[in-house]
Amino acid sequence: MSDLDTIKLTEEIIAVLKTIYDPEIPVDIYELGLIYDVFVSKDKRAVKIIMTLTTPNCPVAESLPQEVKDKVATIEGIEEVVLDLTFDPPWNQSLMSDEAKLALGFM
Repeated sequence: MSDLDTIKLTEEIIAVLKTIYDPEIPVDIYELGLIYDVFVSKDKRAVKIIMTLTTPNCPVAESLPQEVKDKVATIEGIEEVVLDLTFDPPWNQSLMSDEAKLALGFM
């Protein structure tokens, strides 16, 4: 598969991530800046996602990462989703997209 296939798959993963919302904030987790990185394996069957939460004590600390794994796993061809939850660097408002900042009244 070509690099173009990897780019297309990554875009599809991001589109799925944009359907997932932190229940306390009306912005999707991608625009909120909770997704730090997405890696696709060379064979396009495995995905690694590095993400964080707004706080380590976030009420959805158990359910949100599982929702991410479950939804990304529904993409055709993906056989494994590895999710690394990190708090380094800690999430802050500067990680939000301009779209998210605007939606939350920070701009």
